[in-house]
Amino acid sequence: MESRRYFRLAALALAVAGFAGMAKADPNDRPRGVIELFTSQGCNSCPPADELFAEFAAKNDMVALAYHVTYWDYLGWQDQLGSKDNTDRQYGYMRAFGSRSVYTPQAVINGRTHVSGAKREDVTAALDNLNQTGQGMSVDLKVTQNSDTFTIDVGEAAGPGGPAHVIVVHFQPPMAVDLQRGENKGRRVTYWNAVTDFHTAGMWHGKAQRFELPKSEVEKKGGCAVLLQAVGKDGLPGPILGAAIVRRPTVLPQRM
Repeated sequence: MESRRYFRLAALALAVAGFAGMAKADPNDRPRGVIELFTSQGCNSCPPADELFAEFAAKNDMVALAYHVTYWDYLGWQDQLGSKDNTDRQYGYMRAFGSRSVYTPQAVINGRTHVSGAKREDVTAALDNLNQTGQGMSVDLKVTQNSDTFTIDVGEAAGPGGPAHVIVVHFQPPMAVDLQRGENKGRRVTYWNAVTDFHTAGMWHGKAQRFELPKSEVEKKGGCAVLLQAVGKDGLPGPILGAAIVRRPTVLPQRM
């Protein structure tokens, strides 16, 4: 039953995206929001959040990214998608929010607030509240491609704005994993948009700017998202002001 559900979601993602190669569905529409899910294959509370996240990841108006963390690996199963960089990003949010600890499944919304990633009503309420209070995506961000260049155009701030980092986040296509040990032993879970790495492509200072990357470097890493994110003087992640996502077509989840 679970695998059939994910196959339907995979087909939905392909249908709504309509990709023939890598493309962005409509570069003129700002996404509803950015969901960053911090999850772990070794956390027994995470599979419901991973399933809910798959629904958000399949939506054309959402930028959804899953960061697999490593601090639950000691429970008996090393997360095959986890990385220290993902864990460090969550700890950065922890300090930015003034929290005393990290947890999974945690959904960070627009870089501004966090809720349980397993509770649909909390995630959607946070998205709605941020949009209603002017804390949604406020800067246009457009991704285009030609034969050899991946171009990011960032619009101008409506008012005083900048600086912010232009962050390119690479992620895996849907991946089905058979969990053989730990708290989720015996389960097969499909993970969507699992982040493999991310880096800053440049700085935005409030005015319209263009950034170019070699297309070959972007394509060989799978799908990616671009985030326009304010960063504090202490280097901690701040509000996400704009975002876009590009991905390759996938009919069925790959298996790890």
